[in-house]
Amino acid sequence: MTGPNKFFDDMSKLMTNAMGVAQGARTEAETAMKSWMDRWLADRDFVTREEFDAVRAMAQKAREENEALKARLDALEEAAKPKAKKV
Repeated sequence: MTGPNKFFDDMSKLMTNAMGVAQGARTEAETAMKSWMDRWLADRDFVTREEFDAVRAMAQKAREENEALKARLDALEEAAKPKAKKV
């Protein structure tokens, strides 16, 4: 009776090993594909999301500073107009 049980045990071990090999190959393929995609994107000078967000925040801050400076300049010009009329 040990014959069929040994056969099934051996088949089970074989299938387990095969699944382990398949999982390892899958992981290796994913790593290789990710590396290839990273190199491809880097060669095309695409920016990362972090870089894009940083530049966007800088542009927003510059826009706000420009609006504040424009309001200040408008106020100074408005204050200078009446003095020019008195002369």
